[in-house]
Amino acid sequence: MQYTTICIIDDHAIVRQGLKELLQKLSNYKVVAEFDNGEDFLAALPLDAKPDLYILDYSMPSKNGIEVLQELEELDDEYKVLLLTQHFDEQLINDAYHHGARGFLHKNCTAHDLKFAIDSIVKIGYNNVSEILKRIRNYESPTEKEKQNIVLSERERTFLELVCDEQEYTYEQMADIMQLSVKSIEAYRAALFERYGIKSKVGLVLFSYKYRLTAPFLT
Repeated sequence: MQYTTICIIDDHAIVRQGLKELLQKLSNYKVVAEFDNGEDFLAALPLDAKPDLYILDYSMPSKNGIEVLQELEELDDEYKVLLLTQHFDEQLINDAYHHGARGFLHKNCTAHDLKFAIDSIVKIGYNNVSEILKRIRNYESPTEKEKQNIVLSERERTFLELVCDEQEYTYEQMADIMQLSVKSIEAYRAALFERYGIKSKVGLVLFSYKYRLTAPFLT
């Protein structure tokens, strides 16, 4: 049987144990690593076997979930993170997306909600798709001047289109498709991050949507 592998980062042992037992009952999920704080988790990266998904608690001592996401942004790899929180407010959700979370759930969620979120992130890259669409639909339409300020090379546009592709390509796969080195792909990412103030892969997708830069957002 092929399992969806999961790492849990939560400072409460009873929560970690409860999640592990619930995941075992729900489907073909397997918890392969767990940490009781963000600092130990970050220090252990990269893990020997990279999990398919990371379930990250927001409220932890030393480093909260957003601070952990911020540090994950600085790493070369992509981490599919589902953020769990009891503090469900607009600013936290904005910060979570801004720093690369693929979805969020309230800790009072049902088992069905948890399973749906995990499967959505693993299969299509994101949970809360309707929430993301609501947010990007609420963006003010860019002015013509703003549109003119977006200048992409042909290679940057191809890279951005691969980022937005539903196949969820890794940077290694993008490098193969574009017949470039992984370092070149990372250079395109870094250039777009710096030029347009983007912080995460989610940010790249929203950037492409806002300005209708690549498929599937072209109009």
